[in-house]
Amino acid sequence: MKILIKNGLIVDGNLNKPFIGDVLIVDNRIKKVGTIDEEADKIIDAKERVISPGFIDTHSHSDLAILVNPYNEIKIRQGITTEILGQDGRSMAPLPKKYIKEWRKINAAFNGDSDDIDWNYETTENYLNMLEEKGVGLNQGYLIPHGNIRLEVMGLENKKADPSDLEKMREITRREMKGGALGLSTGLIYSPCVYGSTEELIEICKVVAEFDGIFAVHQRSEADTIIESMKEVIRIGRESGVKIHFSHFKVCGKNNWKYLDEAFGLLEEAKKEGLRVSFDQYPYVAGSTSLGVILPPWVHEGGTEKLLERLEVEENRERIIKDIETGIRGWDNFGDFAGLDQIFITSVNKEENKSLLGKNLIELGKIKGKDPYNATFDLIYDEGNSVDMVEFYGLEEHVAKILKRPEHNVCTDGMPSDNPHPRLYGSFPRVLGRYVREEKVLSLEEAIYKMTNKPAEIIKISDRGQIKEGYFADIAIFDFEKIIDKGTYTEPKQYSEGIDYVIINGNIVIEEGKYNRILAGSILRG
Repeated sequence: MKILIKNGLIVDGNLNKPFIGDVLIVDNRIKKVGTIDEEADKIIDAKERVISPGFIDTHSHSDLAILVNPYNEIKIRQGITTEILGQDGRSMAPLPKKYIKEWRKINAAFNGDSDDIDWNYETTENYLNMLEEKGVGLNQGYLIPHGNIRLEVMGLENKKADPSDLEKMREITRREMKGGALGLSTGLIYSPCVYGSTEELIEICKVVAEFDGIFAVHQRSEADTIIESMKEVIRIGRESGVKIHFSHFKVCGKNNWKYLDEAFGLLEEAKKEGLRVSFDQYPYVAGSTSLGVILPPWVHEGGTEKLLERLEVEENRERIIKDIETGIRGWDNFGDFAGLDQIFITSVNKEENKSLLGKNLIELGKIKGKDPYNATFDLIYDEGNSVDMVEFYGLEEHVAKILKRPEHNVCTDGMPSDNPHPRLYGSFPRVLGRYVREEKVLSLEEAIYKMTNKPAEIIKISDRGQIKEGYFADIAIFDFEKIIDKGTYTEPKQYSEGIDYVIINGNIVIEEGKYNRILAGSILRG
């Protein structure tokens, strides 16, 4: 199949000045770039359109969703052609058979749950093979989740790894990297990752560094103790040799915004030291995660069943409220830095709770006729800790500052749910429409670089991320004057505008704005 794209403004992903030209695709690769006069099976007139490499989402939560519905139209419609799974230290693999039941409960808030898949895959290699056999709508890479490694060795208990445990963790990490993972992720506010020590992560990351993989980290604090937290991550990079990648980098809460420039300074110091440091972020002032994060770490010890048992005891509830109101050093207290009026319920499973979607925790208390704390605990208990939230934490000026940082690349961090964060549908078009076209925070070539070639370099994805001869034909064609996100916090499920064509591995998946139901993706193994 030969596809000739004519007369477009080529932004090649490599920070070069945009130019008018043509792109010839033969099968799944870019054959020529320039002025091309050849016959082709399909000619696309891209006049007054931008021809860009397909966008790469370095932080995705489609891990289970693509097994249930592999087409992933939501991501493709915003120009994404590759996404990286296995984030925040909790995902699908590795998963020992004896922990399947409990892990499905824990993982549900991030990735959902389903009885329609075979959960007996055990390893990353088998999980990736299962994706490949089923087919995927866009390219998929995977990071080994730290929580899954810890689960296989130590279960869900809050205890320090001894030398024997560490050796087993290193063996598992090596097995999973050989099985196709691109690196390691952790979520140091989530059980069981939160129980891991700095030394534990250094030992695991030494193995990841052997493969030149990345260490994607949701750090222990993005709020009160962010500086201390960043120093821990930088130490891990220094002592292990691993590439550091901060997930969804930000500073949360008005009392902590003063730390932003100091945090940037730590990045500069780390780079001067010779460490490889990067981060991703989505272009919104609100985040999204499991509502269970409002509970202190001790409540999560032992897994979901133990958590629910603790919520049955009045004395435990009183202790939780005290911890939220007074804080625990080193714990990101969402109830404090966001505020109960700025935390909104976005996903529940039970039909009788659907009326609560979009309500904040103060409103939840009023609806239930009790204080907001206990109303929230009741909802978490009723839903088996499978509830998602959106929380407002930042300022627009901080979004712009973060976008401009040289370490930054764009991501969605979108979690599929009934009422998701709008970033799931619109992160990439929002950057192009709002922050490039309207506010001119970035130039067009800078933004495209941060969406394509830069993430490909960070993750070490070969032959993708540029409009370049010999590279895979992952391409987005869009109208720069129209591209914009449409989703809102109250009505997030709206496709972005302005994406005319998306080509994945030489297959036209979006054509004149219409979606062709094709499984065009590949599994990207390390």
